[in-house]
Amino acid sequence: MNISVVIPTFNRKHLLKRAIESVEGQTRKPLEIIVVDDGSSDGTREWLLGSHPSIKYIRQSNSGVSRARNKGIKASAGSWVAFLDSDDEWMPKKLEEQERSIVEGPGTRFCHTNEIWIRNGVRVNQMKKHQKYGGEIFEKCLDICRVSPSSVLIKKEVFDSVGLFDESLRVCEDYDLWLRITSKFSVFFLDRPLIKKYGGHSDQLSRVRGGIEQYRIKSIEKLLGSASLTGSQSRSAKEVLVHKLNIYANGLAKRQRTEELDIVNEKIEHWLKWKA
Repeated sequence: MNISVVIPTFNRKHLLKRAIESVEGQTRKPLEIIVVDDGSSDGTREWLLGSHPSIKYIRQSNSGVSRARNKGIKASAGSWVAFLDSDDEWMPKKLEEQERSIVEGPGTRFCHTNEIWIRNGVRVNQMKKHQKYGGEIFEKCLDICRVSPSSVLIKKEVFDSVGLFDESLRVCEDYDLWLRITSKFSVFFLDRPLIKKYGGHSDQLSRVRGGIEQYRIKSIEKLLGSASLTGSQSRSAKEVLVHKLNIYANGLAKRQRTEELDIVNEKIEHWLKWKA
């Protein structure tokens, strides 16, 4: 089982050391570590090449995390791919425990784990709505993103079936990919906190103007337009889409953004017509 680890980064030299060391400290060593630098200007390249010459380093002009991850996938030599965000950290047995679970469950192509949340240096509990699942979980993934990119281990052939990260999405690119994957594949959830997920810093991508729900809406619309869902999946997706559109419409009404509101209301009417 050959595992390539892909770490996208942008101006996080001060955090990248912790992430890399958590991979190098794994009890089960990966085949390779690939760092994709999304146009950093903080000396990431010089530091990385000087301190970790064995790491495969790829640099691109600032184009976003989706393109960075995609470049890493395409450059990877392993048959399995694991992602690690440069501000997160793996527990020492992360890869070992995932590999054991996959070997014990032949046919598994996607494995994710539980996580520890750290906000502004303090451990916090996950809310009930963030509960994670395994199995046929497409419907459970429609409301919010239930899979952390830093926790996954994916057989690379899965990307041949569902495609890569959508580079047009500023955020929710992981939510978008997980929907495509879970609509076709069963996933294994290893209920062990094998990553530390850090938050609270100012450069988090989830802090976007207008909120992230608009990107989830775009993902569901795109998936419905692909005609790749089963009948029951399509009905579930339409139910959630209408719900999200109504929430988004209420926000537009409060902010008196009437032109956008008219467009959203037209979408609601359209999907209500086709929901049955």
